[in-house]
Amino acid sequence: CGSAGPSATADPQQEYAHSIRLDGDIILGGLFPVHARGERGLPCGELKKEKGIHRLEAMLFAIDLVNKDPQLLPNVTLGARVLDTCSRDTHALEQSLTFVQALIERDAGDVRCANGQTPVFAKPDKVAGVIGAAASSVSVMVANILRLFKIPQISYASTAPELSDNTRYDFFSRVVPPDSYQAQAMLDIVTAMGWNYVSTLASEGNYGESGVEAFMQISRESGGVCIAQSLKIPREPKEGAFDKLLLRLLETPNARAVVTFANEDDIRRLLDAVKRNNLTGHFLWVGSDSWGTKISPVLHQEPVAQGAVTILPKRASVHAFDRYFKSRSLANNRRNVWFAEFWEENFGCKLGTHGKKTGAARKCTGLEKVGRDSAYEQEGKVQFVMDAVYAMAHALDRLHRQLCAGYAGVCPRMANVDGRELLAHVRAVNFNGSAGTPVTFNENGDAPGRYDIFQYQIHEHSGPEYKVIGEWTNRLSLNVRSFASSDSIGAPPPASRCSVPCGPGERKKVVKGVPCCWHCERCEGYRFLAGQFSCQPCPYEQRPDRNGSGCQPIPLARLEWRSPWALVPVLVAVMGISATAFVLATFVRYNDTPIVRASGREMSYVLLTGIFLCYAATFPMVAPPGVAVCSLRRVFLGLGMCFSYAALLTKTNRIHRIFARGKTAVAAPRFISPASQLLVTASLVGVQLVGVSAWFAALPPRALVDYGERRTPDPRRARGVLKCDISDLALICSLAYGMVLMVTCTVYAVKTRGVPETFNEAKPIGFTMYTTCIIWLAFIPIFFGTARSAERTYIQTATLTVSLSLSASVSLGMLYVPKVYVIIFHPERNVPKRKRSFKAVVTAATATGKLSQLAAGRPNGQAKTELCAGVQAVGE
Repeated sequence: CGSAGPSATADPQQEYAHSIRLDGDIILGGLFPVHARGERGLPCGELKKEKGIHRLEAMLFAIDLVNKDPQLLPNVTLGARVLDTCSRDTHALEQSLTFVQALIERDAGDVRCANGQTPVFAKPDKVAGVIGAAASSVSVMVANILRLFKIPQISYASTAPELSDNTRYDFFSRVVPPDSYQAQAMLDIVTAMGWNYVSTLASEGNYGESGVEAFMQISRESGGVCIAQSLKIPREPKEGAFDKLLLRLLETPNARAVVTFANEDDIRRLLDAVKRNNLTGHFLWVGSDSWGTKISPVLHQEPVAQGAVTILPKRASVHAFDRYFKSRSLANNRRNVWFAEFWEENFGCKLGTHGKKTGAARKCTGLEKVGRDSAYEQEGKVQFVMDAVYAMAHALDRLHRQLCAGYAGVCPRMANVDGRELLAHVRAVNFNGSAGTPVTFNENGDAPGRYDIFQYQIHEHSGPEYKVIGEWTNRLSLNVRSFASSDSIGAPPPASRCSVPCGPGERKKVVKGVPCCWHCERCEGYRFLAGQFSCQPCPYEQRPDRNGSGCQPIPLARLEWRSPWALVPVLVAVMGISATAFVLATFVRYNDTPIVRASGREMSYVLLTGIFLCYAATFPMVAPPGVAVCSLRRVFLGLGMCFSYAALLTKTNRIHRIFARGKTAVAAPRFISPASQLLVTASLVGVQLVGVSAWFAALPPRALVDYGERRTPDPRRARGVLKCDISDLALICSLAYGMVLMVTCTVYAVKTRGVPETFNEAKPIGFTMYTTCIIWLAFIPIFFGTARSAERTYIQTATLTVSLSLSASVSLGMLYVPKVYVIIFHPERNVPKRKRSFKAVVTAATATGKLSQLAAGRPNGQAKTELCAGVQAVGE
């Protein structure tokens, strides 16, 4: 209004008292947390020297550099309108309305001055783009307003994953990677540490809650990490709130690792609570970029933070900014309306009566120097602030070249910058930033993920420091040697697992609903560990290996020559064969002597052949099974018995027929000649050979491995038995015919038991058959009684071979040893006797039988005299 002219010029100064305004052809907005959040209802609190002033000065410095660059926006000056968000989203929303005032038409129709003149409104600056904000919650608030007016926004610190939603925040971009990348990097860190059971802790708000949600979602998708608890720090925590959080975390003591997405104030109070509750060293902290390499959260509580692993977007100090900031003073930096407050805070002094600092001991001289009279370290996000400014400048330069080709300065077409066109150029920028790293954006406006991994370590000589232990660029690269654990460099990290790893051959039985918690169960019996969670049976011919993680062939067992089960039968067989060979050699040597001739030379040789075969059967029974060995087993198994008992049966049958015929007739019976006996014996043996031939034709011999015979409950003791394809039934059937001959021969031996020893071999044959029957009767229970024994094959083989050898030894000992003894040691008795007729022989035998019956009723001497007289009479 007309009367308000002087005040009109003063009002803008008052308006800009809490903001910075730099004139320029194109104005960029800036949002920075110059002050902390206020308490007790106040919007703003104490000054933030690094996160506020450093970042703000980085924007001003970057604008200066752009304005000095002849290649970037030539003849175009960038200006700025910088506001303080006071680290509060609602306050930032109010402040950001300043950026859209120029786009809102004011209706002056209802406004009248007191003198009736038309009101005059100060024309607000039109902002082409906004740099900021810092906190994700602030950026979300501001982005919702700026998108309505199509103003592009580039954040230098907001990392909440929800800001990647291009449908809701389509005008938002950022030069820092989103927390989805950070969450993936933190999950990779947790996995690399060998942890699978962790808790999460988030500050209430977009940054903390979105970061934790991204971490939990990625961990669920990967399936390798379980969340024990997910806790939230209230926005305005009450007294004792952090103590309660620690008690909650202690409910799952195995989850020692805690992934934090919390602001630095909450981290500081959390560590203080850990120190207060004497829990130092229990928790393993994994901090997001809000912790990063900040000193304030760990100051005065370094032991509590020792070993904490933190993450920061990869960055580097901008040395040009260091020179610039150290040169700032009260005299040359009047454009920064908060610099005087920073000066007081930084140097601990007071600037006259208008200074904000109270209780200071001294006054500021104005000659103090940053970095000389105070500590200085470049704030971590300075690089990203400058990159954001340069990204906006490059986009404006591209738009200027497109709309104002060949025009010096801002052409009319750029007087009103179209936000959507500028956004397209923002998303298309690609240049090397202030730290030399590429600055690009994807379709959602996100920068690529590049992080440095730090660990807070305390060394005796250098003191506490954040040490780089790795990096993450789409994948983790961790230097394990630089990792410090339990005051030791290179030691393995402590455990944070719900359950200990299962041992070899143990499967995991997962607790329902918690896939990282399990019980270990051994894969019993012949099962092996097919996966982490299942056991499967091995193939029948295999058993689990030593670790139980696979299968291996079951070892083969066979009867070794050096085994006692084989050594004893072979020794007996060798001795028997030697004795048989000696008898045979003696008989051949004295073939024409009376004793040999009286024994029936032809049948004796047949019987000795059978005895030899019985002994020889031991060797194929003990030899390693094969086609040839199995064939010999089938042949030799019953052939020796068949030869022996066929010959003995023929002999006993001949004796029985002779004496039975002599009682009724004088003529000798038929088929008692040597040739006839050989023919009968051959016929009996032929039956065995025919049966064996049929067995060969029906089932050809082969060797096999029997895995069921010694399949013990303990797989380590299991063995596969290499054996011939001969069942117990087939073995008995092979011996059955020989046993039939043996039993028949025994029957005839009983019938001819009354024949005197002088007349042929009836009684020795009888004793032989009685003994042989006893041997084989003992064989049957031993053979079948060991069917369930682990040494079944060995016992049965030894029993069978020893029984064959014993039966052969009985025949050899009773039938031939006495004859050989007489032949060698008493040759005087090996003389021919007077021939007698068939009738005389039978009569003498009958008389001898009768006289022997008289012995029971006569005195010994008388009976013996009568017996001798009777025999002599018959002989004459």
